[in-house]
Amino acid sequence: MAKAMVYTFLAIAFIIFFLSPSKRHDHHRMCLNRRLAHKVSFDPLVSRIERSTDDKGLSKNITYVPEVDDAQEYFQDDGVLNTTLRLIILFPLLDNAPKDGYISAKELEAWISQHTIDRLSYGTYKAMFWHDKDGDGAISFSEYLPQFSPKDIEKNSMAHGDAGWWMEQFKNADVDSSGNLDFNECKDFLHPEDSDNEEIQRWLLRDKMKRIDDDHDGKLNFSEFLLHVYNIYKSYADFENSPALTPTAEQMFAQLDTDKDKKLSVEELRPILRYLHPGELFYAKYFTRYLMREADDNKDGYLTLQEMLNHESIFYNSLYEDDDVYDDDDDDNDYHDDL
Repeated sequence: MAKAMVYTFLAIAFIIFFLSPSKRHDHHRMCLNRRLAHKVSFDPLVSRIERSTDDKGLSKNITYVPEVDDAQEYFQDDGVLNTTLRLIILFPLLDNAPKDGYISAKELEAWISQHTIDRLSYGTYKAMFWHDKDGDGAISFSEYLPQFSPKDIEKNSMAHGDAGWWMEQFKNADVDSSGNLDFNECKDFLHPEDSDNEEIQRWLLRDKMKRIDDDHDGKLNFSEFLLHVYNIYKSYADFENSPALTPTAEQMFAQLDTDKDKKLSVEELRPILRYLHPGELFYAKYFTRYLMREADDNKDGYLTLQEMLNHESIFYNSLYEDDDVYDDDDDDNDYHDDL
C-alpha cells in the first residue's frame, strides 16, 4: 500500500512549474521558469523520495525503501501528499532567525539553499560511491572516465567532451595537484556552476566562448554579445528587478568592456558568469524570490503560515521536469549531459 501511495504521489507531482501567464511573454523567461522547476525543491521529504526512486533506478545494490523514513504518515488515503500538514510541520523550522511567527526572505533562502547544498553533497557522495574503485576516498581520472584510453589521454584532444577537454577540467578541480579528487574537489568537478574555484569559472567561460564566438577571434563583439548573451542575462535581470531597471544591451556591453576595445574577453565576462552558467545555488535564490513574490499576500516582505497555506501548491510544484522540455538552444546543461 505504501509503495503504491509513493508512486501515485510521484506521478502526480512531476509537473511543470510555471510563473503566472502574464509573465510568460518571451522565450527566455519561459526557460527560466523551467530551470527553477528543474533545479529546486522546497521540502526535504520530497527530496528524499526522489533520491530513493533515483537510487532504485540506478542499481539494485542500493537499498530502496518504498516507505521512505516517516513519509507514510504525510500521505492521504488517496496517495496524495498532505501538503497542508507538511507546511504546518515545516513552518517552525524555517521561522528561526528570529522565531517571531513570520518567515523572512532571508530565512526562506537559507532553508532552500541549505537543502540545495545537501542535494549537491548527496550527488557527490553517490558519484564517489560508484567510481572510487580502489576505496581510497578519492577519484582518479581513469576511475571516473574509464572510457578514455591512455592513447586518448596522450592525444589530448580539446574538442568538447574529448579526453583533453575533460582532463583540463579535472586538473582545475584538483586543487592540491594530487592526481585525485577528494570530496570537495569532486563536488567542484561535478557541479562547476556552483564552484568558487576561479580556474573552473574561467574554464566554463572559455568553453562557452568557443560556442558563441562566431568569428573565432577569442572575444565577443557586440553583435555576438547581443545574439548569444544579452537575452540570457536579461531574463534573469528582469526577474531580479523591474525590467525598467535592466541595462540595455548597449549599456551592459559598455559596462563589461573595461578595456574599451569594443570586445569582451573571458575575464570581462566573469561578472555575469552566474547568469551564463547558473548553478543550483543561483536557482535557489531565484526560487526564494518567486515564492516571496507569489505568497506574500500583503506585500510586507514576510510570510505567515496562513499565506503559505493560501499558496501551498507553489511550494510543491518545484519538482523536476524531464530534460526534453528544454529548448535546443538552452545549453547551460551541456556539461552535465556529458557526465
